[in-house]
Amino acid sequence: MENEKMQINLAPGMESATIKVIELDKENVLPVLEPLKVGLNGTIGSVAEFLTKRKSEPEQINQKRCHILVDREKMTIILITNETDGRNKAEVKGALAMYPKFVEFGINTDKTWEPAQLSRFIKMNRAFFTDVTYNMELVSILKNFKASVESKMEKNKEDNGSRTDNYSQVVNSNLPAAFNLNIPIFKGRSAEVIEVEIIADVDGRNIRLSLCSPGAEVVIEQERNKAIDEQLKIIRGLAPEIAIIEQ
Repeated sequence: MENEKMQINLAPGMESATIKVIELDKENVLPVLEPLKVGLNGTIGSVAEFLTKRKSEPEQINQKRCHILVDREKMTIILITNETDGRNKAEVKGALAMYPKFVEFGINTDKTWEPAQLSRFIKMNRAFFTDVTYNMELVSILKNFKASVESKMEKNKEDNGSRTDNYSQVVNSNLPAAFNLNIPIFKGRSAEVIEVEIIADVDGRNIRLSLCSPGAEVVIEQERNKAIDEQLKIIRGLAPEIAIIEQ
């Protein structure tokens, strides 16, 4: 530094300048950072898609150092790569998701509706009905829902101490027993025709309706297994040495 010459050009009117030189004791080296953890979430086909693009990279996909976890109840397929390397382990999760509009109907759940509320919802979702005319009729029935409740209570106390206490309630209404929907149950899957029953819970003047479909439960069971089995077949074709574990 002492033998080096530095030329400085001064602005007009300036006669001198002060130069401050700071010499560092150590090199300015960037810190070494830990590898970023990979955690990806996507649709049920995400694991197969990931393997398709990455299986040719041995530093990331060593099939004998990877495994796949399958949970049919949670409808998930999870790929774990570099399973024994805490710094480079990655997780790719694919899940079978319910179709949002099917969820909004609240079929086979604890969701309940007031008749007028359900009438409006059904009217706005006419596209999922197999019969548009019937949809309009159902909207009208729900909008003007009427129910009569006949209650009877019998109490009888006998001399020997035996007691009878019976209560019965019969609800007579103009609600139809069921209607048909043509709607996907899972994202990315085809529409299914399902029969939906309307169940009325009448407590005095308070009326709540719920939707029930045994057929939808059958479809859910069949479709989730079908979708998962389809993906496992693809995965085995792409990476046959990866262990697949059913949970």
